Amino acid sequence: MKILFTGGGTAGHIFPIIAIVRELRRLGLEWKFFYIGPKDDFSSLLLSQEDIKIKTIFAGKIRRYFSWKAVFENVFDLLFKMPVGFLQSFLYVFFLAPDLTFSKGGYGALAPAFSSWLLEIPILLHESDVAPGLANRFLSKFVSKILVSFPEAQTEYFSEKKMLSFGNPIRIELLQGVKEKAKELFNLTGEKPVILIMGGSQGAEIINNTILEILPQILSGFELIHQTGEKNFEEVKKEAKVVIDKDLGKYYHPVGFLKEIELREAYAVSDLILSRAGSGSIFEIAAVGKPSILIPLASAAQDHQAKNAYVYSDGSKGGTVVMEEANLTPHFLLEKIKYLFAVPGELEKMSKAAKSFAKPDSGRLIAEYIMNYYKK
Repeated sequence: MKILFTGGGTAGHIFPIIAIVRELRRLGLEWKFFYIGPKDDFSSLLLSQEDIKIKTIFAGKIRRYFSWKAVFENVFDLLFKMPVGFLQSFLYVFFLAPDLTFSKGGYGALAPAFSSWLLEIPILLHESDVAPGLANRFLSKFVSKILVSFPEAQTEYFSEKKMLSFGNPIRIELLQGVKEKAKELFNLTGEKPVILIMGGSQGAEIINNTILEILPQILSGFELIHQTGEKNFEEVKKEAKVVIDKDLGKYYHPVGFLKEIELREAYAVSDLILSRAGSGSIFEIAAVGKPSILIPLASAAQDHQAKNAYVYSDGSKGGTVVMEEANLTPHFLLEKIKYLFAVPGELEKMSKAAKSFAKPDSGRLIAEYIMNYYKK
Protein backbone atom coordinates (compact mmCIF):
# COMPACT_ATOMS: atom_id res chain seq x y z
CA MET A 1 0.00 0.00 0.00
CA LYS A 2 1.14 3.54 -0.76
CA ILE A 3 0.14 6.45 1.47
CA LEU A 4 0.63 10.02 0.37
CA PHE A 5 1.06 12.63 3.09
CA THR A 6 0.78 16.33 2.42
CA GLY A 7 0.94 19.49 4.51
CA GLY A 8 1.94 23.11 4.70
CA GLY A 9 5.56 22.44 5.51
CA THR A 10 5.82 23.82 9.06
CA ALA A 11 6.88 21.72 12.04
CA GLY A 12 3.24 21.65 13.15
CA HIS A 13 2.42 19.71 10.00
CA ILE A 14 5.55 17.56 9.79
CA PHE A 15 5.90 16.16 13.32
CA PRO A 16 2.38 14.61 13.40
CA ILE A 17 3.09 12.95 10.04
CA ILE A 18 6.30 11.48 11.47
CA ALA A 19 4.42 10.25 14.54
CA ILE A 20 1.83 8.48 12.39
CA VAL A 21 4.41 6.90 10.07
CA ARG A 22 6.33 5.52 13.06
CA GLU A 23 3.15 4.01 14.50
CA LEU A 24 2.23 2.42 11.16
CA ARG A 25 5.64 0.80 11.08
CA ARG A 26 5.22 -0.41 14.67
CA LEU A 27 2.10 -2.21 13.47
CA GLY A 28 4.39 -4.20 11.20
CA LEU A 29 3.05 -2.66 7.99
CA GLU A 30 5.63 -2.55 5.24
CA TRP A 31 3.85 0.18 3.34
CA LYS A 32 5.47 2.90 1.25
CA PHE A 33 5.19 6.51 2.39
CA PHE A 34 5.37 9.63 0.27
CA TYR A 35 5.08 13.36 0.89
CA ILE A 36 4.17 16.25 -1.37
CA GLY A 37 4.54 19.80 -0.12
CA PRO A 38 6.31 23.14 -0.57
CA LYS A 39 10.10 23.20 -0.59
CA ASP A 40 11.45 23.48 2.95
CA ASP A 41 14.90 22.22 3.94
CA PHE A 42 13.91 21.63 7.58
CA SER A 43 10.89 19.51 6.63
CA SER A 44 12.81 17.62 3.95
CA LEU A 45 15.55 16.65 6.40
CA LEU A 46 13.09 15.38 9.01
CA LEU A 47 10.98 13.42 6.51
CA SER A 48 13.96 11.88 4.70
CA GLN A 49 15.28 10.60 8.05
CA GLU A 50 12.03 8.62 8.32
CA ASP A 51 12.48 7.14 4.82
CA ILE A 52 9.55 9.11 3.43
CA LYS A 53 9.94 9.91 -0.27
CA ILE A 54 9.55 13.64 -0.95
CA LYS A 55 8.28 15.63 -3.90
CA THR A 56 8.25 19.43 -3.67
CA ILE A 57 5.82 21.77 -5.41
CA PHE A 58 5.18 25.47 -5.79
CA ALA A 59 2.58 26.50 -3.24
CA GLY A 60 1.04 29.95 -3.22
CA LYS A 61 -0.96 31.49 -0.43
CA ILE A 62 -3.25 34.45 0.06
CA ARG A 63 -1.98 37.10 2.48
CA ARG A 64 -4.92 38.67 4.28
CA TYR A 65 -3.19 41.87 5.36
CA PHE A 66 -2.71 44.96 3.24
CA SER A 67 0.60 46.22 1.93
CA TRP A 68 1.71 46.80 -1.63
CA LYS A 69 4.23 43.99 -1.28
CA ALA A 70 1.46 41.61 -0.14
CA VAL A 71 -0.69 42.66 -3.10
CA PHE A 72 2.06 41.86 -5.62
CA GLU A 73 2.91 38.59 -3.86
CA ASN A 74 -0.76 37.55 -3.92
CA VAL A 75 -1.05 38.32 -7.65
CA PHE A 76 2.15 36.37 -8.37
CA ASP A 77 0.96 33.40 -6.30
CA LEU A 78 -2.50 33.37 -7.89
CA LEU A 79 -1.25 33.67 -11.47
CA PHE A 80 1.90 31.57 -11.27
CA LYS A 81 2.60 29.56 -8.13
CA MET A 82 -0.87 28.09 -7.61
CA PRO A 83 -1.46 26.97 -11.23
CA VAL A 84 2.04 25.51 -11.54
CA GLY A 85 1.73 23.83 -8.13
CA PHE A 86 -1.58 22.30 -9.07
CA LEU A 87 -0.16 20.92 -12.33
CA GLN A 88 2.85 19.50 -10.47
CA SER A 89 0.60 17.93 -7.83
CA PHE A 90 -1.78 16.42 -10.34
CA LEU A 91 1.05 14.77 -12.26
CA TYR A 92 2.77 13.51 -9.11
CA VAL A 93 -0.46 12.06 -7.69
CA PHE A 94 -1.47 10.57 -11.06
CA PHE A 95 1.80 8.69 -11.56
CA LEU A 96 2.21 7.77 -7.90
CA ALA A 97 -1.36 6.46 -7.66
CA PRO A 98 -1.51 6.28 -3.84
CA ASP A 99 -4.11 4.15 -2.11
CA LEU A 100 -4.82 6.92 0.41
CA THR A 101 -3.96 10.59 0.88
CA PHE A 102 -3.53 11.96 4.39
CA SER A 103 -3.60 15.76 4.51
CA LYS A 104 -2.35 17.80 7.47
CA GLY A 105 -3.68 20.96 5.89
CA GLY A 106 -2.04 24.29 5.25
CA TYR A 107 -1.64 26.08 1.93
CA GLY A 108 0.89 23.47 0.78
CA ALA A 109 -1.68 20.67 1.04
CA LEU A 110 -4.34 22.32 -1.09
CA ALA A 111 -3.18 21.21 -4.55
CA PRO A 112 -2.11 17.63 -3.64
CA ALA A 113 -5.32 16.94 -1.71
CA PHE A 114 -7.56 18.44 -4.38
CA SER A 115 -5.70 16.47 -7.06
CA SER A 116 -6.33 13.32 -5.05
CA TRP A 117 -10.05 14.11 -5.00
CA LEU A 118 -10.09 14.63 -8.77
CA LEU A 119 -8.38 11.25 -9.20
CA GLU A 120 -10.89 9.60 -6.83
CA ILE A 121 -8.30 8.74 -4.18
CA PRO A 122 -9.74 8.62 -0.63
CA ILE A 123 -8.58 11.50 1.57
CA LEU A 124 -8.28 11.75 5.34
CA LEU A 125 -7.90 15.26 6.70
CA HIS A 126 -6.36 16.03 10.09
CA GLU A 127 -7.01 19.38 11.76
CA SER A 128 -4.79 20.23 14.73
CA ASP A 129 -6.08 23.65 15.67
CA VAL A 130 -9.30 24.89 17.20
CA ALA A 131 -9.83 27.29 14.27
CA PRO A 132 -8.97 25.63 10.93
CA GLY A 133 -7.31 27.60 8.17
CA LEU A 134 -8.87 28.39 4.81
CA ALA A 135 -7.23 25.38 3.12
CA ASN A 136 -8.77 22.86 5.51
CA ARG A 137 -12.14 24.55 5.44
CA PHE A 138 -12.13 24.25 1.65
CA LEU A 139 -10.80 20.69 1.58
CA SER A 140 -13.28 19.49 4.22
CA LYS A 141 -15.95 19.38 1.51
CA PHE A 142 -14.01 16.81 -0.50
CA VAL A 143 -12.51 14.46 2.08
CA SER A 144 -13.82 11.15 3.41
CA LYS A 145 -13.19 11.81 7.11
CA ILE A 146 -11.89 14.68 9.23
CA LEU A 147 -9.75 13.74 12.23
CA VAL A 148 -9.79 16.54 14.79
CA SER A 149 -7.87 17.49 17.93
CA PHE A 150 -10.43 19.73 19.64
CA PRO A 151 -13.83 18.22 18.72
CA GLU A 152 -16.07 20.42 20.85
CA ALA A 153 -14.62 23.58 19.34
CA GLN A 154 -14.56 22.41 15.71
CA THR A 155 -18.20 21.53 15.10
CA GLU A 156 -18.89 25.02 13.74
CA TYR A 157 -16.40 24.45 10.93
CA PHE A 158 -16.87 20.82 9.92
CA SER A 159 -19.68 18.35 9.33
CA GLU A 160 -20.19 16.30 12.49
CA LYS A 161 -20.90 13.24 10.32
CA LYS A 162 -17.34 13.40 8.98
CA MET A 163 -15.56 14.26 12.24
CA LEU A 164 -13.63 11.79 14.37
CA SER A 165 -11.85 12.86 17.55
CA PHE A 166 -8.27 11.64 17.95
CA GLY A 167 -6.25 14.51 19.40
CA ASN A 168 -2.97 15.62 17.85
CA PRO A 169 -0.45 12.81 17.24
CA ILE A 170 2.86 13.23 19.03
CA ARG A 171 6.12 11.32 18.82
CA ILE A 172 5.86 8.94 21.78
CA GLU A 173 9.65 8.92 22.01
CA LEU A 174 9.31 12.35 23.65
CA LEU A 175 7.76 10.66 26.68
CA GLN A 176 10.88 8.61 27.40
CA GLY A 177 13.21 11.29 28.72
CA VAL A 178 15.40 10.79 31.80
CA LYS A 179 16.29 13.63 34.16
CA GLU A 180 19.83 12.45 34.77
CA LYS A 181 20.54 12.30 31.03
CA ALA A 182 19.19 15.82 30.69
CA LYS A 183 21.57 17.07 33.35
CA GLU A 184 24.50 15.66 31.39
CA LEU A 185 23.21 16.81 28.01
CA PHE A 186 22.61 20.43 29.01
CA ASN A 187 25.29 20.60 31.74
CA LEU A 188 22.66 21.47 34.35
CA THR A 189 23.79 22.22 37.88
CA GLY A 190 20.71 20.68 39.53
CA GLU A 191 20.80 23.48 42.11
CA LYS A 192 17.55 25.21 41.05
CA PRO A 193 14.18 24.43 39.44
CA VAL A 194 14.39 24.18 35.64
CA ILE A 195 12.29 26.24 33.24
CA LEU A 196 12.10 25.22 29.57
CA ILE A 197 11.44 28.10 27.15
CA MET A 198 10.23 27.30 23.63
CA GLY A 199 9.24 29.79 20.95
CA GLY A 200 8.29 27.27 18.27
CA SER A 201 10.66 25.74 15.73
CA GLN A 202 11.69 29.21 14.49
CA GLY A 203 11.98 30.76 17.93
CA ALA A 204 10.01 33.83 19.02
CA GLU A 205 11.67 37.24 19.13
CA ILE A 206 9.19 38.74 21.58
CA ILE A 207 9.72 35.87 24.04
CA ASN A 208 13.50 36.06 23.63
CA ASN A 209 13.53 39.81 24.26
CA THR A 210 11.25 39.51 27.28
CA ILE A 211 13.47 36.85 28.84
CA LEU A 212 16.64 38.85 28.17
CA GLU A 213 15.20 41.88 29.98
CA ILE A 214 14.75 39.91 33.19
CA LEU A 215 17.43 37.26 32.70
CA PRO A 216 19.49 38.07 35.82
CA GLN A 217 16.38 38.06 38.02
CA ILE A 218 15.15 34.74 36.61
CA LEU A 219 18.55 33.09 36.93
CA SER A 220 18.79 34.11 40.57
CA GLY A 221 16.05 31.58 41.30
CA PHE A 222 15.87 29.25 38.32
CA GLU A 223 17.89 27.38 35.71
CA LEU A 224 16.85 27.92 32.07
CA ILE A 225 16.91 25.78 28.94
CA HIS A 226 16.10 28.35 26.25
CA GLN A 227 15.26 27.39 22.66
CA THR A 228 15.96 30.67 20.89
CA GLY A 229 15.41 29.70 17.25
CA GLU A 230 18.40 29.05 14.98
CA LYS A 231 18.38 32.51 13.41
CA ASN A 232 18.27 34.21 16.81
CA PHE A 233 20.76 32.01 18.63
CA GLU A 234 24.00 33.96 18.24
CA GLU A 235 22.38 37.31 18.98
CA VAL A 236 20.59 36.01 22.09
CA LYS A 237 23.77 34.35 23.34
CA LYS A 238 25.76 37.59 22.91
CA GLU A 239 23.13 39.70 24.65
CA ALA A 240 22.88 37.19 27.49
CA LYS A 241 26.62 37.46 28.13
CA VAL A 242 26.25 41.23 28.48
CA VAL A 243 23.42 41.15 31.04
CA ILE A 244 24.53 38.25 33.27
CA ASP A 245 27.76 37.68 35.17
CA LYS A 246 29.85 34.52 35.32
CA ASP A 247 28.21 33.32 38.53
CA LEU A 248 24.78 33.26 36.89
CA GLY A 249 26.01 32.09 33.49
CA LYS A 250 26.16 28.45 34.58
CA TYR A 251 22.37 28.49 35.03
CA TYR A 252 21.60 29.62 31.46
CA HIS A 253 21.54 27.08 28.62
CA PRO A 254 20.55 28.58 25.26
CA VAL A 255 20.12 26.34 22.21
CA GLY A 256 19.08 27.27 18.68
CA PHE A 257 16.74 24.33 18.11
CA LEU A 258 15.99 21.32 20.29
CA LYS A 259 16.39 18.14 18.27
CA GLU A 260 14.18 15.23 19.25
CA ILE A 261 16.60 13.63 21.70
CA GLU A 262 17.29 17.04 23.29
CA LEU A 263 13.62 17.94 23.52
CA ARG A 264 12.87 14.56 25.11
CA GLU A 265 15.37 15.14 27.91
CA ALA A 266 14.41 18.82 28.30
CA TYR A 267 10.78 17.81 28.83
CA ALA A 268 11.82 15.26 31.44
CA VAL A 269 13.89 17.65 33.54
CA SER A 270 11.73 20.78 33.33
CA ASP A 271 9.57 21.93 36.23
CA LEU A 272 7.72 24.54 34.15
CA ILE A 273 7.43 25.14 30.40
CA LEU A 274 7.05 28.52 28.75
CA SER A 275 5.82 28.02 25.18
CA ARG A 276 3.90 29.21 22.15
CA ALA A 277 0.45 27.67 21.75
CA GLY A 278 0.68 25.60 18.61
CA SER A 279 -1.40 22.43 18.87
CA GLY A 280 1.70 20.23 18.66
CA SER A 281 3.35 21.93 21.62
CA ILE A 282 0.16 21.83 23.67
CA PHE A 283 -0.39 18.10 23.19
CA GLU A 284 3.28 17.35 23.90
CA ILE A 285 3.23 19.43 27.08
CA ALA A 286 0.04 17.69 28.21
CA ALA A 287 1.46 14.24 27.43
CA VAL A 288 4.59 14.83 29.53
CA GLY A 289 2.37 16.25 32.27
CA LYS A 290 4.15 19.56 32.73
CA PRO A 291 2.68 22.83 34.04
CA SER A 292 3.02 25.60 31.51
CA ILE A 293 2.65 29.24 30.62
CA LEU A 294 1.39 29.60 27.05
CA ILE A 295 2.04 32.77 25.05
CA PRO A 296 -0.05 32.57 21.84
CA LEU A 297 1.36 34.06 18.66
CA ALA A 298 -0.71 37.22 18.17
CA SER A 299 -0.32 37.19 14.37
CA ALA A 300 -1.41 33.56 13.92
CA ALA A 301 -4.09 33.03 11.26
CA GLN A 302 -7.65 33.03 12.66
CA ASP A 303 -6.00 33.78 16.02
CA HIS A 304 -5.80 29.99 16.29
CA GLN A 305 -3.02 29.89 18.90
CA ALA A 306 -5.01 31.94 21.40
CA LYS A 307 -8.06 29.75 20.77
CA ASN A 308 -5.94 26.61 21.21
CA ALA A 309 -4.54 27.95 24.48
CA TYR A 310 -7.89 28.84 26.03
CA VAL A 311 -9.56 25.58 24.99
CA TYR A 312 -6.62 23.70 26.51
CA SER A 313 -6.80 25.80 29.67
CA ASP A 314 -10.53 25.05 30.03
CA GLY A 315 -10.24 21.41 29.00
CA SER A 316 -7.34 20.68 31.34
CA LYS A 317 -9.02 22.64 34.14
CA GLY A 318 -6.00 24.78 34.92
CA GLY A 319 -3.07 22.86 33.44
CA THR A 320 -1.71 26.09 32.01
CA VAL A 321 -1.65 29.85 32.40
CA VAL A 322 -2.44 31.79 29.22
CA MET A 323 -0.59 35.07 28.80
CA GLU A 324 -1.33 36.95 25.59
CA GLU A 325 1.35 39.06 23.94
CA ALA A 326 -0.54 42.28 24.73
CA ASN A 327 -0.08 41.50 28.43
CA LEU A 328 3.46 40.16 28.16
CA THR A 329 5.67 42.52 30.12
CA PRO A 330 8.97 41.31 31.58
CA HIS A 331 8.16 41.89 35.23
CA PHE A 332 4.60 40.58 34.96
CA LEU A 333 6.01 37.35 33.52
CA LEU A 334 8.65 37.17 36.24
CA GLU A 335 6.09 37.65 39.01
CA LYS A 336 3.80 35.01 37.49
CA ILE A 337 6.65 32.50 37.41
CA LYS A 338 7.61 33.26 41.01
CA TYR A 339 3.97 32.94 42.08
CA LEU A 340 3.57 29.48 40.54
CA PHE A 341 6.62 28.19 42.37
CA ALA A 342 5.74 29.96 45.64
CA VAL A 343 2.22 28.55 46.11
CA PRO A 344 2.44 25.09 47.75
CA GLY A 345 1.11 22.33 45.51
CA GLU A 346 0.29 24.66 42.58
CA LEU A 347 2.69 23.09 40.07
CA GLU A 348 1.67 19.58 41.10
CA LYS A 349 -1.99 20.49 40.61
CA MET A 350 -1.24 21.91 37.16
CA SER A 351 0.74 18.80 36.23
CA LYS A 352 -2.17 16.51 37.09
CA ALA A 353 -4.55 18.76 35.16
CA ALA A 354 -2.27 18.64 32.11
CA LYS A 355 -2.16 14.84 32.18
CA SER A 356 -5.95 14.69 32.35
CA PHE A 357 -6.08 16.40 28.93
CA ALA A 358 -3.33 14.33 27.32
CA LYS A 359 -3.88 11.92 24.43
CA PRO A 360 -0.47 10.27 24.09
CA ASP A 361 -1.87 7.34 22.10
CA SER A 362 -3.31 9.58 19.37
CA GLY A 363 -0.71 8.56 16.79
CA ARG A 364 -1.28 4.86 17.41
CA LEU A 365 -5.07 5.23 17.19
CA ILE A 366 -4.80 7.14 13.90
CA ALA A 367 -2.42 4.50 12.53
CA GLU A 368 -4.87 1.75 13.47
CA TYR A 369 -7.71 3.71 11.89
CA ILE A 370 -5.72 4.06 8.65
CA MET A 371 -4.93 0.34 8.68
CA ASN A 372 -8.58 -0.60 9.22
CA TYR A 373 -9.77 2.01 6.71
CA TYR A 374 -7.61 0.40 4.04
CA LYS A 375 -9.00 -3.05 4.89
CA LYS A 376 -12.50 -1.80 4.11
